[in-house]
Amino acid sequence: TNITGYLLMDLSRSMGYTYRQNLTKFDYAICLAASISYLMIHQQDPVGLMTFDEQLRASLPARSRRSQLGDILSVLQRLKPTGNTNIGENLRRVGSMIRHRSLMMLMSDLLADPDEIMEALRSLRFRGHDVILFHILDEAEVTFPFSGSVDLLEPESQDHEIVDAQGIRAEYLQALEEMREKYRTTCLAIGADYVPLDTSMPFDKALVEYLSQRQARF
Repeated sequence: TNITGYLLMDLSRSMGYTYRQNLTKFDYAICLAASISYLMIHQQDPVGLMTFDEQLRASLPARSRRSQLGDILSVLQRLKPTGNTNIGENLRRVGSMIRHRSLMMLMSDLLADPDEIMEALRSLRFRGHDVILFHILDEAEVTFPFSGSVDLLEPESQDHEIVDAQGIRAEYLQALEEMREKYRTTCLAIGADYVPLDTSMPFDKALVEYLSQRQARF
């Protein structure tokens, strides 16, 4: 059976972050979105794209024709991570705009209020949509490879804080694991898929994970 998919891309400034000049989280999200679009159109499943920061920005209705891939790629090519974001509010907007049951694929680092995001995911599920949450972090955010004094920048507020890396490493990694676990258990409870990723993971691994989760669903 055909499933209609929407790629929901978070344009927040923090998505442009990279340590050691690797792919940014944003580049990673774009490559993932392009690959999923290719796969869905190849299977003749309609796929659309919506991007947002504090507002909804670009919006391409879901289609399955071949030319859709070119349309999606040309929008993806022009995207830039901009400023602040409001994930919860925009997920609610998307939910009220798209009436028919669809597969909503959110790509974000989720650096916002988790309770608001989870509430919005619940509301998407309540409206009958399937949800896959691609939680994309930078490799350094997951491994915390720092030592000595580190100047931490809060991406959304642009606040700086100097910390001793050794002193906060264990606490930081525990907080990260707790955040991921919170999303994992919430998604499990509402019947959504949670896919934790970081920029060191090859796309094919991310895609295989996505496909196996999707197959388990249908």
